[in-house]
Amino acid sequence: MNRNVSRIFAALFGILAIALPLFAGDYPLQVARNIMLYMALAITWDMLLRSGQISFGIAGLFGVGAYAAILGVIRAGMPAWFSIIFAAIFSGVVAFAIGFLILRLRAMYFSIVTLALGEIFRIIIHNLHDFTGGPEGVVMQQGVIFGGSAGKLYWLTLAGLAVAIAASYWFEKSKIHFALTAIRNNEISAKSSGVNIFRWLLLAFVVTSAIQGLLGGIFVQSYGFATPDTVFSADFTLLPLAMALLGGVYSTRGPIFGAILLGLVSEWLKLKIPYGHLVVYGIIIIIVILFMPQGLKQLVRQPANKTDRRSA
Repeated sequence: MNRNVSRIFAALFGILAIALPLFAGDYPLQVARNIMLYMALAITWDMLLRSGQISFGIAGLFGVGAYAAILGVIRAGMPAWFSIIFAAIFSGVVAFAIGFLILRLRAMYFSIVTLALGEIFRIIIHNLHDFTGGPEGVVMQQGVIFGGSAGKLYWLTLAGLAVAIAASYWFEKSKIHFALTAIRNNEISAKSSGVNIFRWLLLAFVVTSAIQGLLGGIFVQSYGFATPDTVFSADFTLLPLAMALLGGVYSTRGPIFGAILLGLVSEWLKLKIPYGHLVVYGIIIIIVILFMPQGLKQLVRQPANKTDRRSA
C-alpha cells in the first residue's frame, strides 16, 4: 500500500512539474529552475557516495561542462542544443582521464584531490585569456537558448533533472547497486567476491561527472555567459552536498526531498544574507552529520518503527 501511494504521489508530482510553466510566472519558474539544478547535482553526488567515495569536485566538473558548452558555441559554431550534449561528453572524457589517477585514492585523500581539481580547473580557465576570456569570462552573442523563454528554459532544466533521476534509479535497480554497496561496506570482501573495484568506481565517476557537465551546459545556455567565479562557485558543491545530507544519502528520494526543502530556504537566505549563505549551508551540514546522520529519512522511519512496535 505504501509503495502504491508513493508511486501515485510521484506521478502527481511529475505531472505538476511538467505543467508548472502553464500557470506560473517568470520568478517562480526561475526559483524552480535553481532548485531542480541543485537537486540534480545533489543526486549525482549521492550516486558516487554510494561507493564510499566522498567527492568535493562537483563545481569543478560542472564548470568544465559550462565552459565546454559556451566555448563550443563561440569557438566551434555548435548549435546551442548540441553544445549541451558536448558538455556532457567532454566532462565524461575528462573524468575518465583523471579517474585513472585519483580513483586509487580513498577517504580524505580522494576528497582533497577532487576539491583541488576543481580549483585547478578554475585557475586554468582563469589564465587562458585568449581562449576562455580569462577572469572576465565570455558572453554568447547569439543570446540565450530558446530566446530566453522562461517556460522552455524550465523544461530544459527539468530534462536535465530527469536524466539525473533516471541514472540514479539505474544505479539503484541494477547490479551496479550491489557492486557499489559491496565496495562501500568492505573492499576486501568485495574484491574476494569477484567485484572489479576500479571498473565500477570509474563507471560511477564518469557517469556522475558527465551529468554534472550536462547540467553545467544547461546552466550556461540558460544565462548566455560564463565566468570562472560564477560556474566554479562553491555554491555548486556545498548546496548539493547539504541537500543530499539533509534528505538522506544512498537513495534517490533523499536528495530530492532535501533539495525541495533547502532549495526554498536557500532562495530566502540569498536575499537576506547574500554573502553569508554559504556559512549557513556549512552549519546545516554539521548539524545533520551530528544529530541526523540519516537525514530526513531518519525522522520518517522513527514514527513508523514506533507504530510497528505498538501493533506488535
